[in-house]
Amino acid sequence: MTMAAPDPVLTSAFDEVAALRRSPLERVLGFVRHEALGTIGVLIVAIVAIAGIGADWIAPYPPTANDFAAMTEAPSWAHLLGTDQFGRDQLSRIIFGARTALIVGLSTAALGGCGGLVLGVASAYFGGRLDLIVQRVLDVVMAFPLIIMAMAVVAVFGTGVQNVIIAITIPLIPRCARVVRSNALAIREVPYVDAARACGFGHLRIILRHMVPNVVAPFLIMLTAFVGQAILTEAGLSYLGLGVQEPVPAWGLMLQGGAEEYATTAPWIAVFPGLAIMLTVFGVNIFGDALRDVLDPRLRDR
Repeated sequence: MTMAAPDPVLTSAFDEVAALRRSPLERVLGFVRHEALGTIGVLIVAIVAIAGIGADWIAPYPPTANDFAAMTEAPSWAHLLGTDQFGRDQLSRIIFGARTALIVGLSTAALGGCGGLVLGVASAYFGGRLDLIVQRVLDVVMAFPLIIMAMAVVAVFGTGVQNVIIAITIPLIPRCARVVRSNALAIREVPYVDAARACGFGHLRIILRHMVPNVVAPFLIMLTAFVGQAILTEAGLSYLGLGVQEPVPAWGLMLQGGAEEYATTAPWIAVFPGLAIMLTVFGVNIFGDALRDVLDPRLRDR
C-alpha cells in the first residue's frame, strides 16, 4: 500500500501557522540563522543609526572644531582617523555625517515611498484616463537619471539639507509608483475586491483595507533600496557643491575637500568618508535583500 504524497498547499499552510506561533526571540534567531548577510546588514545599519543619533555623546570632538596645529595629521591616538586640511577630527565628522546621511536617506525614502504608494495604488485602482495621465507624467520624470533630476531640482530650490531632501524625493516617487502599480493591478482583479464593490464599500475603504496591505511587502523592500540611493545621491550632490553646505558635516563634503588635492599627501581625508558611504549603502542593500527573502513567500524556505 503506497502512501499519498503530502499536499504542498496544506504543507505550506501548516508552515505558516507554525511560523506565526513562534516567539519574537525564535523569529530573530531564525532570521540570524537563515539570513547571515542580512544580519550583517542589520548590524551595519544599527551602528550607523546609533552613531547618528548619539553623535553628540559619541564623537570625541565637535565636528567644526579647528586645530590648526594638527592640520592633515595622520591617524594617531589623539585623532584615530586623522584630521582634515582645517585640523578637524575626521572621526567626529564621520560620526556627525552619519546623522546627515540618516536624515536625508530616511526622509527621502519615506516621502518618496509614500508619494509613490498613493499614486501607484490610485492609478491602478481607478484606471482609465487617470491611469493614462499619471503614467505619462511618471514616464517624463523617469526619463531623467536620478542624479540629473536631483541636480535640476536643487538648481531651482537651492542647496541645503531640506532642499536636498526635496530634490531626491521627487525623482524617487515615480520609481515607487510604477512598482506599486504593477502589484496593485493584480490585486484589483482578485475576487474579494469585486465582492467588496458588490457589498457597496467605498473606494477609500477598498483601497486602504484590501489593496494597500497587499502591496506592503514590495513597498517595504523598495524603501530600503531608496535609503541607499538617497545616501549615494546626497553624497554626489554634496561632492559637486550642490547638496549640503558647510559647516554641516556630510560625507560627500568630506570627499570634496580631500579627494584630489590631498590624494597622495593625506589620503585618509577621502578614504574614510568613502568607506563610510560604501559600508552604509552595502549594509542597507543586503538588509533589503534579506527583507525580500523574508517577506516574499516564494523565496521563503522556513
